[in-house]
Amino acid sequence: MLRSMYTGISGLRGFQTKLDVIGNNIANVNTVGFKKSRVMFQDILSQNIRGASGPPEDGGRGGTNPVQVGLGSMIGSIDTVFNAGSPMMTNLATDLSIEGDGFFMVTPDDGDTFYYTRAGNFTRDAQGFLVNPQGMKLVDSGGGTIQIDQGAGIVSFSIGQDGVITTVDDTGTLDTPYTIGIMTFNNPSGLKKIGNSLYENTMNAGARDEAPDTPVTPAEASVSVISGQLEMSNVDLSEEFTEMIVAQRGFQANSRIITTSDTILEELVNLKR
Repeated sequence: MLRSMYTGISGLRGFQTKLDVIGNNIANVNTVGFKKSRVMFQDILSQNIRGASGPPEDGGRGGTNPVQVGLGSMIGSIDTVFNAGSPMMTNLATDLSIEGDGFFMVTPDDGDTFYYTRAGNFTRDAQGFLVNPQGMKLVDSGGGTIQIDQGAGIVSFSIGQDGVITTVDDTGTLDTPYTIGIMTFNNPSGLKKIGNSLYENTMNAGARDEAPDTPVTPAEASVSVISGQLEMSNVDLSEEFTEMIVAQRGFQANSRIITTSDTILEELVNLKR
């Protein structure tokens, strides 16, 4: 009888984790570049009561199937879903979105460390560097940082879908000093979330050419960079609320397993009275 109680507890733990993930998804419904997560369950090893037997060669009785009792469920994985979010027009030249599978690269230390993001809400700092809200600098296709400095005579700039930044100086001369760098991964779900809409490379992400510190151009990554547009969260509230109902009912049902098992145990204890 105690076995059913522990089975119910495993279900409670799993659905509590599912509710935690759903809550995080809903909290980030308006976060730029956010990618939702999903919880996948799997059963725990079953207890064998009787093994299987094959039918005898001389006829007679047939074979029998194994008899097993499951011991509950556990979290199999918590996956990050990298479907594209809805685009939002901002008409700001430094707001960027990626059309396709790829990530912007940013660095907090001018190239010793790299992080990856789908959030393209960049701005120019006092020195003209393109930075994210945490001050990390946007990386170009050569692995360097991008600086558009008015002090160097640049009066305007634009960013094409090929990621090329075209500048115009005070004499009207056009130049293309930078191309925005892009990194792609065989398994984006293998990236590690570190907060601030940033991801960190892991051994199972599978960076392009096995070189997570070497970006490529958007053309090489087969993506387009859209200026004046942001990629919003890919969280679907209707889906999340439906999953919340399923998780709530699952939690209630597993709670009922525990209370029912407790009632039966109480009857057993009272048999001698």
